[in-house]
Amino acid sequence: MATNIQDSYCLPLQETIVHNNKTARTIELVVLSLLVFVLVYRVVYFNDQDQYLPWLLAFLCESWFTFNWTLSVCIKWNQSTTITYPDRLFKRVSESEFPTVDIFVTTADAVLEPSIIAMNTVLSLLAVDYPADKLALYLSDDGCSPLTLYSLVETTKFAKLWVPFCKKYKVQVRAPFRYFDSKSTPMKDDSLEFQQEWKKMKREYGELYKKIEFARQRPFPCDHDPDFGVFCGVHRSDHPTIIKVISENKEGIPSDPPHVIYISREKNPKHKHHYKAGAMNVLTRVSGVMTNAPLMLNVDCDMYANNPQVFLHAMCLVFGFKDEDNCAFFQFPQAFYDGLKDDPFGNQLANLFYVVNGVASNQGTVYSGTNCFHRRKVIYGASPNDTIKSDNISNEDLHKIFGKSIELRESAAHILSESNSKIENRNSPSSFIEAAIHVASCSYEYGTSWGTQVGWLYGSTTEDVLTGLSIHGRGWRSAITSPDPLAFLGCAPLTFPSSLTQQKRWIIGLFEILFTDKNPLLLATKGNLWFRQALGYFSFSLWAIRSVFELCYASLPVYCIITGSRFLPKIDEWAFLIFMAIFVIYNLYVYWECKRVGVSLRMWWNLQRIERVNAMTAWLFGFLNVMLKFIGLSDTIFEVTQKEHKSNDGGNDDDNESVGKFTYDKSPMIIPGVVILLVNIVALVNGVLRLLKVDYSENWVGVLELGLGEMFVSVWLLLCFWEFFKGLFRNGKYGIPSSTIWKSGALALLFVQLCRRSP
Repeated sequence: MATNIQDSYCLPLQETIVHNNKTARTIELVVLSLLVFVLVYRVVYFNDQDQYLPWLLAFLCESWFTFNWTLSVCIKWNQSTTITYPDRLFKRVSESEFPTVDIFVTTADAVLEPSIIAMNTVLSLLAVDYPADKLALYLSDDGCSPLTLYSLVETTKFAKLWVPFCKKYKVQVRAPFRYFDSKSTPMKDDSLEFQQEWKKMKREYGELYKKIEFARQRPFPCDHDPDFGVFCGVHRSDHPTIIKVISENKEGIPSDPPHVIYISREKNPKHKHHYKAGAMNVLTRVSGVMTNAPLMLNVDCDMYANNPQVFLHAMCLVFGFKDEDNCAFFQFPQAFYDGLKDDPFGNQLANLFYVVNGVASNQGTVYSGTNCFHRRKVIYGASPNDTIKSDNISNEDLHKIFGKSIELRESAAHILSESNSKIENRNSPSSFIEAAIHVASCSYEYGTSWGTQVGWLYGSTTEDVLTGLSIHGRGWRSAITSPDPLAFLGCAPLTFPSSLTQQKRWIIGLFEILFTDKNPLLLATKGNLWFRQALGYFSFSLWAIRSVFELCYASLPVYCIITGSRFLPKIDEWAFLIFMAIFVIYNLYVYWECKRVGVSLRMWWNLQRIERVNAMTAWLFGFLNVMLKFIGLSDTIFEVTQKEHKSNDGGNDDDNESVGKFTYDKSPMIIPGVVILLVNIVALVNGVLRLLKVDYSENWVGVLELGLGEMFVSVWLLLCFWEFFKGLFRNGKYGIPSSTIWKSGALALLFVQLCRRSP
């Protein structure tokens, strides 16, 4: 018995499981070999072609596809997952040893990101299983909305009822809008006390919801309330810093609510604000002045804590590694609630499962911008195994790096030296309001290292990936774990336009990284970034370029059918079998991968077609946007993705009806997709007319000359863009706008005429 108890103290808090993926490796190598055979075939038979242009373009595109597949094989070669054991935590670590954590919740637009969603995220985080005196929650409002502040004030009042209720009855889902779902009711065998308190909580939450909705639907009377007077006459892009301490746990009592602080950083049209990266740096500085926790958790406003033990899972990673350089940051996957059936827009990210596990087996997972715990000292620029004493950090160096604030420099030195001494008054954030306003000013960063060496880095709209890349480049490792139930759940875009906007923003940010001094290949040669980790980052950054080759390859069958040329072998040639083998094996392999993570056949098909659609629409515009920025003709902007969720309370039935269906707006992003659809329809009509002219009784050989391979590709593309085809004939938001159809038709006609006039 004593031996069993002793063994339980020796059991690991976390464990990395390496997966056996020999089958996947074999298939990937077979596909790679076939792709190489295709390139050899192109070179050997180049001089036998009547028209060199389609053959040359096909060779260039296929070379890119081969290169891209090679990167994919390297990334996914090893697969691993990390498992945490929070039930063992208290046998190894006492609660008093738990580090303090500063929680950052970010929102940028009270319209696109409804306050009720953000407030549910706040409530779920305030109610986690972790000592409340070791938590501080900061909400960053980049939209400077009085509605957000009002919602936070009312939510904090409700939290004083909600948090004790959750902990008393060990509620699993602690976001009220999910817990009080219309399908949720107390069980008959629950205690009478619980049933009464449940009804009370639901009633109180209903009142909170009504207050927020009522405030949202009317102009906010800022001048009638002194707490909101600061919002009078301000504009979201031009206003002073606003910091409000909503709640304080001054006595450090574990059962009392945590600190809750509202922040809207100063903005001025004459100063760059660097979008989310700038907001995160302000949060880091303000929290450094006020509470200075060694760990920071950042969460998007729609990502509520679905697992109340998420902090305990994180502590398993904090205390579970022998060396802290194994976990500079620890990421929990992005997952989504109310996922659309069969995921028509590919927003559930199921196809990235094996890529994530592959990258995790190298230097660690990529930082995805939310659901992530960071060590503050790493964000402050520390490298692994740095041993810094506070006496050795000169005030001049701290001034150059962190800025003029004495309070911030003091707290930074405290973190970098990992001092065990306490800084006075950290239990009273309101004591540091003046210092916090100072570090949140829009001019504070000038002449400092914020955004370049410390904090979240500037230079990309995907500041998360760039910052994580920089951390890995200094030699740190990271970890990812996916507990059951999932740690966080958020809302994915539910409409096609929102999905395209999100995809374009991601592609722009990833592509921008190639043009910074944090280019992964440079960090691999000059820094401490592992080579295979660099290949992973490099592969993500190249998604934008992939759009050009996909668009070119999709145009080749049209060109060849119209001109009577070929870029694919005839069906009686041996090389035709290679192309068919690649097509069949690749699609079966992708379906097998999807099946292993629980994806249905329909969902697999949706992922296949939306990948083609995204590549030739949002990704292409992302590529063009960065190219225009690179030559100085444009600049990138951060587009906030609308946070949408299905209404359970009989909300807008029209909006709910359109969820999951393809809707269209006048965005130019869909024009390339419509053009591809139209030109392939023209090509198929041409091909069918030629087939009808063949005298099959006398000339079967003529069929072989008609480019059946090219026609098959056109049919495949038509199937991928079938929703666009239906959109041509629909009205309202389900139909493609007539102006877009006319523009696309003109471009399609121009392309067809150029094909016919080509030599």
